[in-house]
Amino acid sequence: MKLQRLEEINRKIKYDFDKLKAEHPERLQKRMNLSFSTWVFGLEELEESVERLARFQVPYIELGGNYGGKDIGYQADLAGTKAILEKYGIKCSGICGFFSDSNTLSTNNNFVRQTAREYIIEEVKFCKEVGGEYMLVVPGTVGRSEPYDTSDYARSVSTLRSVADVFVEYGVKCAIEPINSAEVAMCSTIKSAQQYIADVGHPGVQHINGDIFHMLCGERHISEAILAAGERLVNLHIEDTNRLPLGNGMMDVDTIIRALYVMGYNRDGRFVTGEPLGAGRNSYAIMYGQHSAQAKDKQVADTLYFQEREEELLK
Repeated sequence: MKLQRLEEINRKIKYDFDKLKAEHPERLQKRMNLSFSTWVFGLEELEESVERLARFQVPYIELGGNYGGKDIGYQADLAGTKAILEKYGIKCSGICGFFSDSNTLSTNNNFVRQTAREYIIEEVKFCKEVGGEYMLVVPGTVGRSEPYDTSDYARSVSTLRSVADVFVEYGVKCAIEPINSAEVAMCSTIKSAQQYIADVGHPGVQHINGDIFHMLCGERHISEAILAAGERLVNLHIEDTNRLPLGNGMMDVDTIIRALYVMGYNRDGRFVTGEPLGAGRNSYAIMYGQHSAQAKDKQVADTLYFQEREEELLK
C-alpha cells in the first residue's frame, strides 16, 4: 500500500538519522540543550522557579521578558537575579519577549510602538547581562487575530528595523517566532518568518524561535518545518498536541528529535525549551495564574520525556 505523505516524510527523516548514526556516531555524542520557559509557572518568585529546574536537573532557563520600567521586572534587581541563577547553577538560554496590545510592533498607535522599541532595548541589555543567547520577538500582537488595519505588517517591519542595531551591539540573537493564526494576525509559519526576516533586512534580525504547537497548527509537517528553518533556528519550544507538557498527547517526538540531530542542532547556542501553556487562545493569561507546587513540578517532570525519547533513539 502506498504510504501517506506524512509517512513518506517521516521515513526520509528516519533514513537520514539512521545514516548519520551509522556513519558519524561522533556527531551524536552531545545531547540537546534542554531549557524551560518559567513564565508558564505564573505568579511565583524567581528563586522558586529556578530551584525547581535545578531539582529536575534542567540546566537552562528561558526568562520571561517582564520589563515594565526601571522598577518593574527581573532587570530591576539585576544583581539579585544573577545571584539566584548562580546559586542553583542554572544558565539563561534567552528571553521570551512578550508582545501584547501595550507594546506591539504592528499597531497604528505611535506611542505603543515607541514603547515596543524601549521594551526591546531594555530586554536585550538584560539578556546580555544574564548570559542569554537570544530574545524572542513576535511580529504581531499576541492574542489579536485581526489586524489593526492594512499596514500592520509594514509597521512591524519598519519598527523592528529601527531598533535592530541593539541586537548587534549587545551580541544577542533576535529570534522571530511564528505563532498560529488564531493568536496572531501575521507571520504564522516558518516560511513567513523567513520572509519577515528578509523584509526587515538587518544583520541583527536573522534567527527564528520555533514552537512545535504553532507548527502543528500552520505547517504541513512539523519536522519538515524544523529542517526548513535550518541554521536560523536558535530555540524550539516544545509541548504536546494539546499544549500540555510533552508526552501527554499525540506529538511525534521521535521524528522531531531525529530531525534536530540530522540538522546538527545538538550544539552550543541552540536550545530545546519546554513551554506547556495548556489550552486556550489567551496564552499570556497563564503568567498571572496561581498554580500548585505539584502542578508546576509535573510540568517540568513531564517535559523530561524529551530526554527519555532522546536516549531511546541514541542508545
